[in-house]
Amino acid sequence: MWPLYAAGFTTAFGAHSIAANLGALSDDAVTSLMVLGGLLALYDGAEVLLKPLFGTLADRIGARPVLLGGLIAFAAASAVYALADSPGWLWAARLGQGAAASAFSPSASALVARLNPAAKQGRAFGSYGFYKSIGYTLGPLLGGVLVWTGGLRLLFTILALLAAAVAAWAALAVPHVPPLPRARQTLADLAKRLTDPVFLRPTAALAGATAALSVGVGFLPVSGAAAGLGTVATGAAVSVLAACAAIVQPRTGRALDSGRLNARTGIGIGLLTSAAGLASAMLPGLTGVLLAAALIGTGTGLITPLGFATLATSTPPERLGQTMGSAELGRELGDAGGPLLVASIATLATLTYGYAALALLLAVGPAILTATRRRTPPAPMGKPHT
Repeated sequence: MWPLYAAGFTTAFGAHSIAANLGALSDDAVTSLMVLGGLLALYDGAEVLLKPLFGTLADRIGARPVLLGGLIAFAAASAVYALADSPGWLWAARLGQGAAASAFSPSASALVARLNPAAKQGRAFGSYGFYKSIGYTLGPLLGGVLVWTGGLRLLFTILALLAAAVAAWAALAVPHVPPLPRARQTLADLAKRLTDPVFLRPTAALAGATAALSVGVGFLPVSGAAAGLGTVATGAAVSVLAACAAIVQPRTGRALDSGRLNARTGIGIGLLTSAAGLASAMLPGLTGVLLAAALIGTGTGLITPLGFATLATSTPPERLGQTMGSAELGRELGDAGGPLLVASIATLATLTYGYAALALLLAVGPAILTATRRRTPPAPMGKPHT
C-alpha cells in the first residue's frame, strides 16, 4: 500500500506546489494573469478529459501498468521543463503532467480498492486521503522554498525525481493485479450505471467536498486580507484546513470499518459541517477565518474516505478503474465549479453572499440523501449494486 500512498502524495504535491508558485520568479514564462490562468487550466483540463478514459483502460489492461506508465510520464513531463527551461516547454510540461496524473491517480484508487477487502475499504481510503492531504499541505510551502532557492526548474526537477522514485518503488512492491473478465458494455449501459443514485450520491458529495476545499484554499486568504490579517495569518488558516482534513480521514475510515459510522450518515454530517464552515467564513476577522478553515477541513475529511469507500464497495470489481476515473472527474468539476460559483456571486454582490450560496448548496445535500433513501435502498456493502 505504501507506494500507492506515495502516488497519492505525488499527484497532490505536484498539482499544488506548481499552482501556488507558478507566477513566482518566472516573469519570462508567466507574463500575465491570462497566461497564468491558461497554465492552471491546462493541467485541470487534461484531468477532466482523460481521467475516465484512463480509468477504463486500467480495467482493460490492469491498473498496475497504467499506474507505472502514468508515474513515468509525469517524471518525463516534469523533466522536460527542468531541462529545456523555456516558456513554450512549460506549457508542454503542464499538459504532460495533467495527462500523466489522469493516468496514475484513478489507477492508484482502483488498486487501493482491489488490494483491500470490503471490511477494510474505509481505513485504506482514509490513509490514502491522509497522504494526499499531506501533499496538498506541503505543496505550496515546500514548493515555495524550492522556487525561492532555485526557481521553477528546481521544483520541476524535484517532481521528476519524486515521480521516478515512486514509479520504481511501485514496480518493485505493488503486486500484479490482473484485469477481471468483463461483460460487454454499451454506451447505454455506461450511462445507466453512471446515473444510478448509488454512483451519483457519493460522487456528488465528493464534488461538494472538493468545491468547499477549493473555495477555502482560494478565498479564505482574501477574507483574511480584507480583515487586515497578514499573509502569515492567512497562510496558517489554509494550513489548518489541510491539517484538519488530513487528521480526520484515517479516523473516519477506521470508524466506517468498525461499524461505528454509517457511510450515508457520515457523508451527511460532512456536508453539513462543510456548509457550517462556509457560513463561518461570513464572520469578520481571524475568528471567522480559522473557524471556517477548521470546519471545512473536518467536513471534507469526513466525506472523502466515505465517498470513495462507498463507490468501491458498490462497484463490480472489473469496473473499478472506470468508476474511480469518473468519480475523480466529479471531483475536478467541483474543484472548478465551487470557486467559479463563489467568484460569480461575489462579483455581483460580495464575497459573503458567495460563501452563503455554496453553503446553502451543500446543506441541501443531506436533505436529498434523506429523500432518496426512502425510494432507493442502499446496495449491500461489498457487493455490486444491481
